[in-house]
Order: sequence, then structure tokens, then C-alpha cells
Amino acid sequence: MAAVNRIQQSQLAEEQRNATRLWRQLGRDVRAALDYHGTATAEADDVQEAMDRVLALDAAYPLPLFPGMLDKFPSTVEPTRWWPRRKPPAQSAKTINVGARRCATAGNGWTRELEDEMRGVARVLRAKDEQEQVSNAELALRLNRGLAVAGPALAGTTALATAFIGSSSCSWASGAAALCGALAAAANTVDHGWQVGMLMFDMFRNVAGFYRKVQEDIEACLAEADVEHRENGEVFQTKVALLLGRSTADLRQFRDMASPSFKDEDINDFAGKLF
Repeated sequence: MAAVNRIQQSQLAEEQRNATRLWRQLGRDVRAALDYHGTATAEADDVQEAMDRVLALDAAYPLPLFPGMLDKFPSTVEPTRWWPRRKPPAQSAKTINVGARRCATAGNGWTRELEDEMRGVARVLRAKDEQEQVSNAELALRLNRGLAVAGPALAGTTALATAFIGSSSCSWASGAAALCGALAAAANTVDHGWQVGMLMFDMFRNVAGFYRKVQEDIEACLAEADVEHRENGEVFQTKVALLLGRSTADLRQFRDMASPSFKDEDINDFAGKLF
């Protein structure tokens, strides 16, 4: 029972299901890049980016039951990261601020209002959506750890109590054995039937990673000072809205939240509506 609680099957199955989905997505992206550039004209940056994504995905979802597998009971809960860390932009902060001021007339679908809107969305994702999912994951982790310990402990107490059944001085033994046995069965049923370990990884850690990726995509796009080198602003806005389950009109409410005077405690709404 202790061994089964240490390696929960539902959690491992969910990890590999997510990994399979992300590997297929990576394969489609690589094929799309080859179709666009052609094998003879593929750029070195595209090749390096693909390799970085392979290594990041392999680190995020290693093979189970091998050394280096994901820890079922981590000391701290962090959002799952299946994409490589982005290098800091080469432009200085002054250059980025100048590019932001020119944004209103630079074209390519970008305006100053749209920049504020995207900054507000990124801030809400960081302060509300991601933190909410991490908090839920921490709660699930504590519950999962408690159930994983309680099941074998109660079963062991049951076995110990049965050794005293029949003794005249231990009339409590039969009652203790029945009670602890029932509690052990209930603890294991909740742990495995509710799939608490899967909840932490799938519903919380992976969702927190999803929100962090959207946030970093926004920040990486805004960090490019030359708006002509960015993705088209209207297309990027639509993509972010779809990822968050909102319409483009819904994102306008986040413009004011980009202001430094707006405190995180004053943010009431969540950016995402999918989860």
C-alpha cells in the first residue's frame, strides 16, 4: 500500500498524456516550419529553438519509473514549464521605452492602448490566475501527502490491533481494528478514487504553467522595441483572447491595470475563463 501511494498510477498516466499532446504539437510546429522555410533554407535559429523545446519538454515530463522522474511530493509547487526559458532582449530599457512611445504611430496593428491592454493582461495573469492555481496545487499536495501517509499508517495500526484480539485485558482491540481498517479503506479510496495526485499535476500545476506561458509570450512580444518586428498587434490580441477564453472586447477592461498606481490587491477579476 505504501509503495502504491508513493507512485500513483493516475498521476503518471496524466503526466504522459499531457507529454504526448505536447510532443505532437511540437512535431506539427517543426513540420510547419519546414514547409515554410524548406529543408534547404531552414534557419539556424529555428533549429536551435526546436532543440530547446525538445529539451525543455523532456525535462518537464520525464519517463516514469526511472531516475529523474517527477516527484510526487515536491517541497514547493511550481507551475509546469514545457517551453525553454527565453533569453533577455538585447535592447536596453531606454530603447524599449522609446519603442513603446512610438507604438501609437508605428503601425503593424499596435497602438499604445493595445500595449497597455497586454501589459494589464500579463499582470493579472501573474497576480491572480497563476497564484490561484498554485495555491490550489499546494492544497492538493498537502491533502495528497496526508492521505498517502494515513492509509498505510491506519492499515498498520489495524494489523497491530488484531494481534491483541481475544486477550481479556485488551477488549478494545476488536473495535480499534475495525475502526482503523475502515479509516484506512476510506483514506485509500479518497486518495486513488478522487485521483488527488492527478488533480495537483493536471488541473493546477499544468494550468498555472499555461497561464505563465501566455504571460511570458506577452512580455516577450512587448520587449521587442521595433514594433515592425513584432507579431501583428491585432492578430496577437486575438490569439491571447482565444487562449484565455475571452473576446477581444473583454481584454479592454485590463488597460487600467497596467498602471503602477493600480495595486495587485485591487484586482478582482481573473484574466482566464477557460479553467
